[in-house]
Amino acid sequence: MSQGIIISLIVLGVLFLALEVFVIPGFGVSGILGMGALITGIFLLTDSLLEGVLYTGGALIILGIITYLSFRSPRTRRLWQKFSLTTRQTTKGGYVAPKVQYERYLDQAGISLTQLRPAGTADFDGEHLDVVTEGGFIGPGIRIRVIAVEGTRIIVREEKTL
Repeated sequence: MSQGIIISLIVLGVLFLALEVFVIPGFGVSGILGMGALITGIFLLTDSLLEGVLYTGGALIILGIITYLSFRSPRTRRLWQKFSLTTRQTTKGGYVAPKVQYERYLDQAGISLTQLRPAGTADFDGEHLDVVTEGGFIGPGIRIRVIAVEGTRIIVREEKTL
C-alpha cells in the first residue's frame, strides 16, 4: 500500500479525533471515524496482524500514561480545568434538593392554590407543595386528595363532595 495513503489515514484520524474533542464534543461520529482511520493506518503500516495489535495496544497504553501524567502535572492541570466544571451546587448558594418524605401526605386532603393543569401548587395544612393531577384540570380553591406518591411526585385527585 502507498505510504501516502497510510500517512493520510493517520493524519485524518488525528484530525477527526481533535474535531471530536474540541469542536463538536459528544457527537461521537467524528471520534469513531478518527479511531477507525487511525487504527487502520497503524495496521496498514505493520507487516503482520500481531504487530498491528502490539503497536495499537502500546499506543493506547502510552496515551493513557500521558493523560494520567497530564492530570498530575501542575503545568497542564490548568488546561484540564478549562474543560471541567469547577462550581458546585450548595444549599448556601440556593440549590435545594427535593424532599423525599412525601409519603406522609398519602391520602391527605388539601386545597389547590393554582389551577392544576395538570401540574400546580396545593396547600396541605399550611405547607405548599407542587402536585400533579391524574390528567384532568382542577381549578384553584378546590378540595383535593393525594392518591399516590412516586418519589418526589405527588399525584392528586379532586375530592368529590356528597
